[in-house]
Amino acid sequence: MPSFLDLLYDEAPLAAFDEHLAHAERGLGAAEAAALRAEYDVALRLRDLITRMRSREAELSALYETASDLTAIRDVDTILAAIVRRARQLLHCDMTYLSLNDAASGASFMKVTDGALTREFQNLRLPLGTGLLGLVAQTGAAYFTEDYATDDRFVHKGWIDEAVAGEQIRAILGVPLVLDGVVIGALLAVHRSVRRFPQAEVSLLTSFAAHAVVALENARLFAELDEANRSLTRHTEAVDAAALAHDRLTDLLIGGGGVAEVAEVLSGVLDAAVSIWTPTGELEAGEDPGLAWTDAVAGAVTSGRSVAIDGGLVAAARAGTEHVATLVVRRDDALDLAGRRTLERGALVTALVLLFARSVTDAEERLGGQLLADLLEPGDGSRDRLRDRVRRHSASLDGPLVVAAAAVDGADPHRAGRAAVGLARRMSGLAGEHRGVVVAVVPGDDPRRLGADLQAAIAAAGGRATVGVAATDDTLDDRLVAAHAEARRCLDTLLRLGRLGEVSDPAGLGVARLLLGDNDPEHVAAFVDTMIGPVREWDERRGTGLVDTLEEWFASGGRLKETASALHVHPNTVTQRLERIGELLGDGWREPARSLDLQLALRLARLRDA
Repeated sequence: MPSFLDLLYDEAPLAAFDEHLAHAERGLGAAEAAALRAEYDVALRLRDLITRMRSREAELSALYETASDLTAIRDVDTILAAIVRRARQLLHCDMTYLSLNDAASGASFMKVTDGALTREFQNLRLPLGTGLLGLVAQTGAAYFTEDYATDDRFVHKGWIDEAVAGEQIRAILGVPLVLDGVVIGALLAVHRSVRRFPQAEVSLLTSFAAHAVVALENARLFAELDEANRSLTRHTEAVDAAALAHDRLTDLLIGGGGVAEVAEVLSGVLDAAVSIWTPTGELEAGEDPGLAWTDAVAGAVTSGRSVAIDGGLVAAARAGTEHVATLVVRRDDALDLAGRRTLERGALVTALVLLFARSVTDAEERLGGQLLADLLEPGDGSRDRLRDRVRRHSASLDGPLVVAAAAVDGADPHRAGRAAVGLARRMSGLAGEHRGVVVAVVPGDDPRRLGADLQAAIAAAGGRATVGVAATDDTLDDRLVAAHAEARRCLDTLLRLGRLGEVSDPAGLGVARLLLGDNDPEHVAAFVDTMIGPVREWDERRGTGLVDTLEEWFASGGRLKETASALHVHPNTVTQRLERIGELLGDGWREPARSLDLQLALRLARLRDA
């Protein structure tokens, strides 16, 4: 039969010890039986000690395994949930919960629970010093109660007791969470029955709380480190994006790109729709974003920074104090600071591009204007040399040419001249200001078409043009000079007739262009009024046709029947009208010299009214 020592090694149950004692006591004397019973008592004490040590070892092993597991978790919310769950498992209790202190409000609020039955308890906030939780959170000492509802050591509040009753809580053990000597919260274990908490459970939960605080602080530090790493990553990405934008915008400047290329580069770098607008609100590049952005322009111009609007951003391109363009960004989510700085750098590049284009245009206008003057002015210069200069200016003036001379009103002359230069460049010609008017010389054989195109270009620049046009067949002799003179005479005639905003070639003006080269509109109007003013006034007041009768009478050579036939009236009617004309104009109006003046006045009046 095994001894007590064998039973200890074999971890036999208590019944085996009792059986061994009963069997060994048979046939023994009193002294031997007492010694055997003493050996039995020692074996039982050893058995109990081994059981407690193994239980403690299991608890410690579970504690350290749990602490090791907690240190591997880096998310703060996840670590809090893991703490209360593992604490419940370690103590085999009905519920665990963790609270954190809020120094600002002087309360400890429920952060996370495991095993709670009611939502009210999960959202509980206890003033420090109130209830068992508040007392632990305030003092930093462990407390427990066998039955909370009947324990008067704690400050009871009605709403707290109601929440406790709703959870059917009886026994509570609470230990503090202490970090660097400061109580940051409490960890509590709950049973829904009345019971004591042995010192071993208090020590176990206290040890676990210490490990939990370390794990919680590590998780917080890891979260801060992760956020710092994410911030650094975002910053690095922003720097890379800014460097890419800088390189692409620099390449664009070096390569001579325009505002359309700037909009394209910024759209790609910012992952947004970028459009560029003139200061007057005309779309210059990109697509209309459909945003209300005009009210933000003044702020962007004044501050020199981008201005946020609903759905995007606005930035102003400035050359010194001059506002030269507006950049509008449409983007679903907001740009970060690096993105906004990239946009502002794009606005600066836009200003440089526009200034460079303006400088090029000004240079071309100066060179083109000088070349145009050399072509249009008579002189002894070599036409072959002029041809070379024309080719170097990327123009083609061989063959039939059209010359247009325009007087502009309502727009800045420089801007109108720039519009003419752009039109001429597209048509492989030359344009510029010459002797006070805008002149264009382009290949072609349709003078009126050039006049209309020039009018449209100047209208786009905000002005109105009166244009005289003429044609020639070559630039190698003085015929271009003569064509220019014809166009200028047509322009002068239109101006003197007061026919502003019209286009005409020599055929459209007839004899008037030969007679009105040195007159002005006031003189022409005075001449017409002197010659036929009374007749025109009679017609206007009475609705008659005396002016038409006079024109037809002169056109028929003074023949009564032909005049009546042309007017579809009876000859007697013509006779009566001529008598009325005589009364209005006075005697002698039919004499040759007087009739020539009347015919010229009638012709000028007809041309002015055309």
